[in-house]
Amino acid sequence: MRLLLLACLRARTGNATTAARIQNHLHAAGHICVLKDAFMYESQTEIANLISTDKFDGALAIHLYKGGRLLQGSRIPFGIIFGGTDVNEDVKCEEKHRVMGAVLEEARFAVAFTMKMKELAAAEWPDARKKIYVQTQGIKTTPKETFDWYRFLQNAGIPTDTGSLHVFLLVCGLRRVKDPLYLVDVFSDWHRKEPSIHLGIIGPAVDPLFTSEVKEKVKRAPGVHLLQEMPQDDLHAAMKRCFAVVNSSISEGMSAAILEAMDLNIPVLARNIPGNAAIIKHKETGLLFSNPQKSTESLLHEDGDLHYHIYTCRRNSLPMALGILP
Repeated sequence: MRLLLLACLRARTGNATTAARIQNHLHAAGHICVLKDAFMYESQTEIANLISTDKFDGALAIHLYKGGRLLQGSRIPFGIIFGGTDVNEDVKCEEKHRVMGAVLEEARFAVAFTMKMKELAAAEWPDARKKIYVQTQGIKTTPKETFDWYRFLQNAGIPTDTGSLHVFLLVCGLRRVKDPLYLVDVFSDWHRKEPSIHLGIIGPAVDPLFTSEVKEKVKRAPGVHLLQEMPQDDLHAAMKRCFAVVNSSISEGMSAAILEAMDLNIPVLARNIPGNAAIIKHKETGLLFSNPQKSTESLLHEDGDLHYHIYTCRRNSLPMALGILP
């Protein structure tokens, strides 16, 4: 079968990573899957012409609005994979809500990464409940064996001669929905009290204007570092060496960075939002926080020293998150 896969393909973002994994899986299953960037197309007519020219048998789109709206009126069967912000954020816009409902009505099926995401979508479009299936993401990490951790720290401006280090990594594209500034002040205050604490924010500059805001804020925040984006195998290697991975997003579908950290056996400290709470069981597979202050000292020290909860969250975190273990 020849399939079209539409997704937002900004480099090294969650949607791009998910799309590449889906494409690889379909190729392995014997299908031809052509991946196209939804941002490169403005109308259903352009996609209809692409489908006709390339003779696709079916299509998939990641994100009900950004990808799905381009498949409206398509002559071939198509399915939708919820992205996260479509169900969590775009539903608040009346016009987007209307468009997404129409897309979902036409789609043969829809895939949600979590039961919570399915329930949110079904609450908005009850008639679509029976066509929404839950399928958790597949994760594969490939940490680079020759990765130089100490050079990474030096490039980040993190001193390597201070004995023990506790480097937290916040992996995200720099855009407002990921809210990387949410924890800057509290981590900087924590660093002033405990100089071994550092927060590294790493990811592509998705929103140039917001990236400038992040750069200015980080300049005034000792202990917080804005790092250059890097190839995925280097990123996985850096995650493997860090103390914990942090997520401060306002909205998530199923965070690839969280699942990758779990796969690497690295603890996760995440904002308590539906997408994160769906895969993290507090104090068992990770730590959830509801405000910046709760994310650091008070949470990590409430029942013991800094390491207590972090290291009890390592074992079985990914299998439990994906429902492999009870």
